[in-house]
Amino acid sequence: MRYLLESVSEGVVERFFTQGDARGVLWLPAKTSDASPLILLGHGGGQHKASEELVARAQRYVAEGGFAVAAIDLPGSGSHPHTEHGEELLAAIRQRAAAGDPHVPADVLRYNSELAAQAIPEWQATLDALMGLPEIAEQVGYWGVSLGTALGLRLLAAEPRITAAVLGLAHGQALLDIAPTIAIPIEFHLQWDDANVPRDAGLALFDAFGSAEKTLHANPGGHKETPRFEVDSSLRFFGRHLRRR
Repeated sequence: MRYLLESVSEGVVERFFTQGDARGVLWLPAKTSDASPLILLGHGGGQHKASEELVARAQRYVAEGGFAVAAIDLPGSGSHPHTEHGEELLAAIRQRAAAGDPHVPADVLRYNSELAAQAIPEWQATLDALMGLPEIAEQVGYWGVSLGTALGLRLLAAEPRITAAVLGLAHGQALLDIAPTIAIPIEFHLQWDDANVPRDAGLALFDAFGSAEKTLHANPGGHKETPRFEVDSSLRFFGRHLRRR
């Protein structure tokens, strides 16, 4: 892991890094003698590792929960370029959506599969490196909604070191196929008036998880209108499941 830049603000250390092809950020408590449980943040579509909303969430997890937090750019986001094939798939989605083509969901599935094929190995290599740091404890959680869930479910299926996750704002047959294999505790978010995720489809995904402990948080509003108090809930959720040993 190669560090590019480090700063400290209000008790939170922020380190920008590269790990292979991954470009990421690690946030840590500035003053602690103990190793901290780790939360991975999966950003949504149109965002990146240092988006304002993601940084604000990371800072709260560190300052209020005592966690370490990490995020990486997905291919095509922030400083991470797409593959040529990924660019072609994205261009096709935009063209068909603009023309009102009803087959766009199938294109999105292919695009997400392309992203996952590149992003999941990068997440795993990053996790390997992070778990070797003295500041990081062995407990790992994951937060990611929308695209962060579409790729996050694939990561959870491939990565047994993640033992609790906050997900939501996503649906699709590919995810319904994966969800029954996920048995870790889940907090799932659903926006009741989401134009991107039909209510029944979101409920079906929640129902499909194989977890013995799963909780549905449904709020009125659109896709980007999840109430800010849900950050408090996720802090409590990770506090329950990522306890220090």
